Amino acid sequence: MQEINLKNLTKDYRSNEAYKTLRTNIEFSGADKRVIVFTSCTPDEGKSTVSLSLAASLAEGEKKVLFIDADLRKSVMMGRHKIYGELNGLSHFLSGQAELKDVICKTQYQNLAVILAGVVPPNPAELLGNHRFEAMIEGAREAYDYVIIDAPPLGSVIDAAIIARHSDASVLVIAASTISYKFARSVKDQLEKADCPILGVVLNKVDMKQNKYYGKYYGKYYGTYGEK
Repeated sequence: MQEINLKNLTKDYRSNEAYKTLRTNIEFSGADKRVIVFTSCTPDEGKSTVSLSLAASLAEGEKKVLFIDADLRKSVMMGRHKIYGELNGLSHFLSGQAELKDVICKTQYQNLAVILAGVVPPNPAELLGNHRFEAMIEGAREAYDYVIIDAPPLGSVIDAAIIARHSDASVLVIAASTISYKFARSVKDQLEKADCPILGVVLNKVDMKQNKYYGKYYGKYYGTYGEK
């Protein structure tokens, strides 16, 4: 099994506590909500950071977690975490070029394993829609307590909706003061068409200087659950 080292995911006390709150909300969503896909409306809203940090928080809470970087079009994982070398990833597995055991990576977090995206394929949606992806998710469901999937922005491509069909639930990450209500609702409607329950929204990139309420109660990230 390959091994990678992720950079420090929690920046300060407030963000660490916010992820613990998010973790608690996820855990109380129900025992049947174990495969969870994270998406956003547009790029750069922070879904990759939020989903990976949640996965790490779940692992620190003694849950066995698999994080899947399913953004086959524009993954930021390897560059952001300075992961070098030729590593097999999700695209290698889905295209039949590698076995699952060859794409799962250990991390410095004892209970956290990661599957990187791999090379950019010419047909991401088709790969995510094939039987190998479905079989992988079903196997992971048996082997791990939680499977956290980082999907591409649903406002840009359809990949997240394809992934949602095989997931137990979804979470939408929205950057504060950047996305219109109409656009967010359109993305929510697309998720609902995939017949995947929406646990809620993580409001990200809140300006603490202008939003004292968020700063006082929730720190850098603020999650709302139970509402669509």
